[in-house]
This record gives sequence, structure tokens and C-alpha cells, in this order.
Amino acid sequence: MIAAGPVRAYVGLGANLGAARDAVVQALAQLALLPATALVARSSLYRSAPVDADGPEYVNAVASLDTGLSAPSLLAHLHAIEAAHGRLRPYLNAPRTLDLDLLLWGDMCSDAPDLLLPHPRMHLRGFVLEPLAELAPDLQIPGRGPLSKWRPLAAGQDVQRVLD
Repeated sequence: MIAAGPVRAYVGLGANLGAARDAVVQALAQLALLPATALVARSSLYRSAPVDADGPEYVNAVASLDTGLSAPSLLAHLHAIEAAHGRLRPYLNAPRTLDLDLLLWGDMCSDAPDLLLPHPRMHLRGFVLEPLAELAPDLQIPGRGPLSKWRPLAAGQDVQRVLD
């Protein structure tokens, strides 16, 4: 489904199985090919320790998109990209070959079980906040306030920018 006009959306990317860096970089390229969508910017790559999970370190990034896709349609495309990269969901917070989270879709707030916006834990995760702040330091998170308010609360998390 196509939205009425372009909407700014933010997508969090992460992987910690297999060639994690390559998966994130390839997914960024795939986001640029989505219908009615333009990749506006992408953050640097970040390395982070798993949160509430076991497994190897993650490679993370955030992408900024201008999209004419509806939020449900964009989410469906993100799930298709994950599946193409071999994403399995055996249990909550399982290690993954690729994880694409729809963080924000414009100012939309949704608590539908299949579409939670803003992403419910984005404001608590340094691996989201740091790359997001690189792209949009003055961002207002709908229902949560300025991004800058949340970054200090996640400062103790192990998140490091890496050369990419």
C-alpha cells in the first residue's frame, strides 16, 4: 500500500550471526531498492554487546528513508529482506543473521500487536540511539520526547562506532 506522500521513516539494522557486517551493508543497499522509497542517509556501523540475550557482538546501523509505503507495507518489506538473509525466530532475542526494526514512521504511534510504533524499546537501546543521533540529533520520538533526553540513560551500554 502506498501512503499519501513521502514519510520519513527510520529503520534499525543489526546482525550477529554469520557475516554480520556484510548482511547489514547488503540490507542497507536493499532498503534503497524498495518501491516508492529513497534511502536518505545511513549511519556509520556500530558494534554492540547483546542486550537481554547471549551470543556474539552485533553490527548495527540506522537508515533514514523517505517512503511512500504505508507503515504495514514497509514492515512487510523489512520482514521479506530478513527472510532473504535467513532470519529465523526460534525464541525471543535469539541471535540473528539480520534484524530490521521499523523504529519510526513519521509521527505515527501504534500499539497494534503487529505494528508497534515508535519501536517499544528504541529509547532504551544504545545500539539504536547512537546511530540514530548521528542521523537526526534533534529528533523528537513521538510520545517520548527528544532523542537527546534518552541517550544519557543508555550511555553505560557497550556501543562503539566502527570504521565501515
